[in-house]
Amino acid sequence: MKKNLLMWDETLFRDPEVFEIDHVPEQFNHRDAQIRELAFQVRPGLRGARPLNTVCRGPPGTGKTTSVKKVFAEIEEATKKLAPVYINCQIDNTKFAVFSQIYRKVTGRSPPASGTSFKQVFDAIARALLREEQVLLVALDDANYLLYENEINHVLYPLLRSHEAYPGVRIGVIAIVSDMSVSLQNEVDARVASVFRPTEIYFPPYSEEEVRGILEERILQGLYLNVLRSDMLDLVVEQTMKSGDLRVGIDLLKRATLNAEKEARRSVEREDICKAYEVSRYLHLTYSLRALKAEERGVLGRIAEMSARDDREMNAGDVYRFVKEEVRVGYTKYYEILRKFDAMRLINLHYRQGKGQGKGRTRLISLRYDPRRVLEYLR
Repeated sequence: MKKNLLMWDETLFRDPEVFEIDHVPEQFNHRDAQIRELAFQVRPGLRGARPLNTVCRGPPGTGKTTSVKKVFAEIEEATKKLAPVYINCQIDNTKFAVFSQIYRKVTGRSPPASGTSFKQVFDAIARALLREEQVLLVALDDANYLLYENEINHVLYPLLRSHEAYPGVRIGVIAIVSDMSVSLQNEVDARVASVFRPTEIYFPPYSEEEVRGILEERILQGLYLNVLRSDMLDLVVEQTMKSGDLRVGIDLLKRATLNAEKEARRSVEREDICKAYEVSRYLHLTYSLRALKAEERGVLGRIAEMSARDDREMNAGDVYRFVKEEVRVGYTKYYEILRKFDAMRLINLHYRQGKGQGKGRTRLISLRYDPRRVLEYLR
């Protein structure tokens, strides 16, 4: 019996890096058509012209980010004349934050100290591009977060119209969008839409067979032989398909293996997977909470507290009276935050017509997640 138990210094992982969400695998299958289309879109930039603008659109966990990072890695190996800059808009979702990242990549220096105007930052970027005779290619990952923050036009306008203020500067944009209710071309204002005109590349959800193949590759690279039996892989695939997000399956493999290690087992068992799924299934919630500002986290926390007390739809006005007891947020800002939560799929926000003549519509809120889990992750 003892020979089946792990020693304290043993591990089931051959390479734990394989199970990190931001890992870019060397072997990347099932997205050849999308990568070819992306390569076609950026090809003008390799010849010194402006890359074609692109929107990579598809549900979460369908390979959009990895495809863009694969293309960017090939560009960096092939030439210095096209400068690709990847920006995570969940983290950097203001105009200044986005252009600070571009400044860092183009100039090789940290952004200027606070007090520097946006024009000074953009002037420095443009001068560096002209001096090095470089074309800039900017990937805005989760660009829908710029939309939630009303920053999308403020970011796209200077990028797409830069040639008007700085003749000779050429910039292309790749926007990655996971919110299937968002159409960026329809959301941006007319002055941006007239120059944006992106080609849309669609990333469909992976089939069950594709999910199995991808997870098998990760297991082969990341775990030792016989750590995960085929029947246990069946369970992981089933849970992944239930969530609709490949990243849940990858995270599930990592957590289930850690659970098995904790119990000093040499293989992953059903109980390890079931326990891990209770955490991995909330991957979207975890990532969404990281993108919230302090006041937004405060509002969501109060909504979760109220929802935990009464698991019914809540009147938005009643929630506001509860929120403002602890969170300093005005009435208008509160409703802006609610609309953002609705767009981020954290809450359902809808309207009910009041009864009787002259009665207006009542806004109703319901939390999409277990309120206890929301409060736990907020802490």
